[in-house]
Amino acid sequence: MIHPSYVDLMNVVNKGVEEGEEPVISSRYSIVMATSKRARQIIAGDEPMVKVKDKQKPLSIAVEEMNQDTLRILTDEEKAKLEESAEEAEETESTEE
Repeated sequence: MIHPSYVDLMNVVNKGVEEGEEPVISSRYSIVMATSKRARQIIAGDEPMVKVKDKQKPLSIAVEEMNQDTLRILTDEEKAKLEESAEEAEETESTEE
């Protein structure tokens, strides 16, 4: 059996969700998509957010990041807010120059 399991990862990602709220992740597919996206970022040169074991593959690193709760999956609303904040910061920065 592979550790951590999908259920374990879903529990880590959804641990801050209150009773009655919609979970951040509700399917195995979402776990696979999130970890594969993070693995591609690592391959592209992003630094791992966890201690890497010798010869550990990018997907294994991404799964470990999710299991240790260092990888955060954003909802569409959270992503939009972050993008908006980044745009505002860029505008402020360009007007100060």
